[in-house]
Amino acid sequence: MRLEREGGSGRMRRVVVVVPSAFTLGNLFFGIWAIVSAYNGDFIWAGWFIVFAGILDMLDGRIARLSNAGSRFGAELDSLVDLTSFGVAPALLVYMQEFSAGGRFAWLICYFYVVAAAIRLARFNVMAGGDRPSGWFTGLPSPAAGMTLAVFHAFSRTDWYTQAMSLVDLQQQGLALLTLLLAALMVSNVQYPRWPSAGIGSPRRLAGLAVYLLVLAGGLLVPEYFLFPLGLTYVAYGLLRALGHGLSRNDDDSNGSGSRRTPTRPEGHLEEPTA
Repeated sequence: MRLEREGGSGRMRRVVVVVPSAFTLGNLFFGIWAIVSAYNGDFIWAGWFIVFAGILDMLDGRIARLSNAGSRFGAELDSLVDLTSFGVAPALLVYMQEFSAGGRFAWLICYFYVVAAAIRLARFNVMAGGDRPSGWFTGLPSPAAGMTLAVFHAFSRTDWYTQAMSLVDLQQQGLALLTLLLAALMVSNVQYPRWPSAGIGSPRRLAGLAVYLLVLAGGLLVPEYFLFPLGLTYVAYGLLRALGHGLSRNDDDSNGSGSRRTPTRPEGHLEEPTA
């Protein structure tokens, strides 16, 4: 009986370990499907497939943490898949959508975006092994950048965009600037919050649950109106937060607080950004 129980436990453990990788491979499936759809000119569905990949990317991480089934193999596989789904797929989507007719060197914009995504993911893997708080990402997460680019085409076809956003048209040059901005933020030290914990055990978890329900409702009911502004809001939050911290630090220095600081530890040992 003991051997049977141990055998059952081992099989269950293997299932728990395999499930996150299955979600990761599902992420890759939608990333490849997005590339194929973009090649066939179906830009709207290509964008939605990248969003589906982002949902699976979030689920595989949650499942791995909840089941304590994280592994080095899973982390490396996740990074390779994310580079495809949130680096290559969005870059090819915007290239085929706008940049293919933008001149012989327009593809370099997409190249810089993919390079930034690769650097972002490599840096995340290195920093994830350190002893740092886990509430913030250093640099814009590649899924957030990729999904923001992916849903722009659907948003640009809405009445809201044509009426209220016509003065800041993001087509062509504007989309190029957005792509380069997202690339720069991925390799920056600007900090972005992780998704909050959700549940009913505390006010913070209840607030997290409310955020999930709001995003779910907006994504299901009016995705073409909701998802791109949501992505821009997340991008702007990190920038405004970093700007606010920079201004407050300058104010402290101008008031003389920097001169009163006692150098109790080497300068190279300053606190590093969280990941």
